[in-house]
Amino acid sequence: MGEGMDEQPLKGFFLFLGAVALSLCTFMQVLDYSIANVSIPYIAGDLAVSVNDGTWVITMFAVGNAIALPLTGWLTRHFGSIKVMVTSVALFTITSWLCGMSVTINMLVIMRFIQGFVAGPLIPLSLSLMIMTFPKEKKNLALALWNMVAVVGPIAGPILGGWITFNYSWPWIFFINIPVGIFCIMIIRFLYKSRETPKIKTSKIDGMGILLLAFAVSTLQIVLDQGQQLDWWRSNVIITLTVISVVSFTFLFIWELTHKAPIIDFRMFKNRNFAIGTLVTALSYMILFGVIVITPLWLQEQMGYTAQVAGLAVSTMGLLPFFTVILVAKLMDKVSLKWLVALSFISYGAVLFYYSTFTTAVSYEVIALSRLFLGIGICIWIAPLTAITFANVSHEKLNMGTGIFHFFRILMGGIGASIFVTFWERRGTFHHSNLVDSINPYNPSSKELFSDLSRYKIVGKKALTIVDNLAWNQAMLLSLNDLFWVGGWIFIGLIALTFLFKKRKRIKESSAEV
Repeated sequence: MGEGMDEQPLKGFFLFLGAVALSLCTFMQVLDYSIANVSIPYIAGDLAVSVNDGTWVITMFAVGNAIALPLTGWLTRHFGSIKVMVTSVALFTITSWLCGMSVTINMLVIMRFIQGFVAGPLIPLSLSLMIMTFPKEKKNLALALWNMVAVVGPIAGPILGGWITFNYSWPWIFFINIPVGIFCIMIIRFLYKSRETPKIKTSKIDGMGILLLAFAVSTLQIVLDQGQQLDWWRSNVIITLTVISVVSFTFLFIWELTHKAPIIDFRMFKNRNFAIGTLVTALSYMILFGVIVITPLWLQEQMGYTAQVAGLAVSTMGLLPFFTVILVAKLMDKVSLKWLVALSFISYGAVLFYYSTFTTAVSYEVIALSRLFLGIGICIWIAPLTAITFANVSHEKLNMGTGIFHFFRILMGGIGASIFVTFWERRGTFHHSNLVDSINPYNPSSKELFSDLSRYKIVGKKALTIVDNLAWNQAMLLSLNDLFWVGGWIFIGLIALTFLFKKRKRIKESSAEV
């Protein structure tokens, strides 16, 4: 840490108050990623647009956020961590109010982009500030607490969003940020004003880096969100945007390696733990987020669950992380971090293999219980992984590192969701084709099924429609089982990477590997 910054950790009530404020900043940001998802039909209807047009409310928040995340390190170097944090929370609060006040879809989409952009620094800065201001003996508790908030937020989003929209109106999913934001601004200014990080002014702003990043991220995010709807590579729009994204990312990487003050310092990947940790986190989050996204879709589209019931069925995975924060912090003190990460991947793999055995007769209770088991892996996953990733990173590089770390995590989460949805639908079509081929007059099971339907006077075209719907339900479940089975093996494969981490070593805060 630099000169002029109060290096004494917070203690007692002030430590608790600071942790609450920083955790709420993270919670607001991750909550807004998912809170609008179930409200899109209501928003579209109220603003007189189609549901497809309404999905831009989600897409543009993600685009703005993804662009801003890796800029965190550059912003803090120029303006200081506390100033960036307070400004980010204030602008996020204002744009939340403007989102709720939107009277046209264009206004709402623009406000959501700005809201996502100004929220970019919230996740990396809340994490780095907790690490820097917690006493050394409580840093694992800080990471475990942050992990719990980061996990519970996306789970609570659809449930809270559905409840607010149904009982009140959609603008309130944005208005609820206002009192929380005001509270966070007051507490952070009060507790952290004297802890401002030093400003490092550079002669030139990396304008080209910012431009390339904006092109690369925005085009990729649109491809991920709209690809399935536009039929991927059969769409000239998707092909064009993909080429722009790939070219922009390539030039961004080359440019940043040669720039004296890059917005994304790729040289940080020379640090072995940081490189492996970022890779492992990105890949594991890709699979986990795909699982989180696809299950409620299946419950609503194929199992007949409402959005609220589907949300409740999968929400149980947030219970264990919520109630085991202190236990996880103690485990991190006593057990090797890479063993905890490996154990989380074993847990994930085992649970996904169990998911792959589901049938269309699976009950709500079994789904809820299985999601509770998924929470075991979540408890001991991101906190130990974050700790070992940044074990040898100095405080001067922490803001840049957390920005890069969470940029790749969230980016790969979006890729995972798109992969899961695409392969679920296409693999479902494959299974449906095989199933309907087996429905013929010579198949005893088919004859018995049509015979049972005829007893209820369901014959002809009506009977064929019912049988086809049953085939689709079974096909989509088989497709889901395939995805879970492959995801389970990927988690088992990731275990090998965890043993490449170096052990944590005590370093001086003024010097480190990166």
